[in-house]
Amino acid sequence: MTLWMTGDPDADELLDTNPFALLVGMLLDQQFPMEQAFAGPQKIRERLGTFDVASVATADPEEFAALCATPPAVHRYPGSMAARIQSVATVILDMYGGDVTLLWSAAEGEDAPSGKDVLRRLKALPGFGEQKAKIFLALLAKQRGVTPAGWHEAAGSYGDEGSRRSIADVTDPGSLQEVRDFKKQQKAAAKAAKG
Repeated sequence: MTLWMTGDPDADELLDTNPFALLVGMLLDQQFPMEQAFAGPQKIRERLGTFDVASVATADPEEFAALCATPPAVHRYPGSMAARIQSVATVILDMYGGDVTLLWSAAEGEDAPSGKDVLRRLKALPGFGEQKAKIFLALLAKQRGVTPAGWHEAAGSYGDEGSRRSIADVTDPGSLQEVRDFKKQQKAAAKAAKG
């Protein structure tokens, strides 16, 4: 299944073929429209000339921050997000030899990780709290075919079939709107509960 997350064919192609880009898109998906967050890796690739873990991790921090802040910015908070992107890249480089897929797969000679293991590995990344890690796990399972044992339980309600809760459920413009509507309803309900 080809990913549709941004509506931009080049950005979606990068997300579809580069697992690190998909991970960074998820990192950027906070306090920023979903499709713009997931278009961030493509903006970086255009400006950096590449989008691989080592190049991002070893880029000069000031230059990388400036690259992320160049209009249209990669995120509403380009400076702090640039630092976070580089932190994630450094972890992937140092702990996984630059292979982001080892977050959810087994290295040679290892047992396959469970859904709980994958969730734990994701939560250990800079900028990935419980909710973001669960959403990314659901995204891997629902749209990438990465289904470690127990993934559904580890992803919680984000793993529900047919739900429209998060980017894990976005496959076209219609489903993007359904996810937006769901989020608006959740915010309205939370606001009403506060009184």
